[in-house]
Amino acid sequence: MTVVREVFATKDKLGEVPVWDVAEQALYWVDIEGRRLRRLDHASGRVDEWTFAERICSFALRERGGLICALASGIVFFDPATGRIDWIARPEGHIPRNRFNEGKCDRQGRFWVGTMDDRLSEHTAALYRVDADLTVTQMETGIGISNSLAWSPDEKTFYFADTMDSAIHAYDFDRDTGTISRKRLFASTKGSAAAPDGSTIDAEGFLWNAQWDGWRLVRYAPDGKIDRIVDLPVQKPTSCMFGGPDLKTLYVTTAIWDLEGEALSRQPLAGSLLAIDLEVPGLPEPRFRG
Repeated sequence: MTVVREVFATKDKLGEVPVWDVAEQALYWVDIEGRRLRRLDHASGRVDEWTFAERICSFALRERGGLICALASGIVFFDPATGRIDWIARPEGHIPRNRFNEGKCDRQGRFWVGTMDDRLSEHTAALYRVDADLTVTQMETGIGISNSLAWSPDEKTFYFADTMDSAIHAYDFDRDTGTISRKRLFASTKGSAAAPDGSTIDAEGFLWNAQWDGWRLVRYAPDGKIDRIVDLPVQKPTSCMFGGPDLKTLYVTTAIWDLEGEALSRQPLAGSLLAIDLEVPGLPEPRFRG
């Protein structure tokens, strides 16, 4: 039996995108709707918090220190030590209905980040790649809600989900050029209440996916078959990330979102940061090289 434990008790409306910093031995994550970034120090249990003027949707660690972040309206550098924000780009400033969402770095230090329709109805979003020289390149279009960015351990496959379509896709990935090709369906949750949200990869190349409205995490084999399902005490898990000194703790962010009344009272851990201990470790999260 898998034991799910509460690591940090909070009531995040939309907890998201946990990122483990190997150097700091700390976990960062956000509450998008609360406009908050948090950092949990593993050794002391101390939690630091930063509040933003607009929603912070995803981020990655930087080799030079600090973070590269996707705020709702664009991409920035953020220095947690000083609170300084430096703008990089607003590639969808002309599409007011869109906001940024999921973002991750590939192992070559490029930041990949997608947008979403903030009204949750149209495929007006796109996927972007930010190189170390801060060039922003559009890589995919026609997306509803960008999610689940991950790369196989051999860097030959890129995974990307459109939550609105209940689909996780796989692409061929060229690590040298940072290009993607040969899109194909990897897994689908159509026909169920669950929708694919954030993902991470483990050392065996299996994809762990948090499933919104599914009360579960799903571990997919490289061929897309379901290898394992971990039931959760919350309806809306949002993302997951391996951390801890041995990278065998799978942290899970969760959301309250629209839950209220009896539906919320039945799941007191909704909105909290959760964790499970596993035998297979994850991989260190790459840093942005710019």
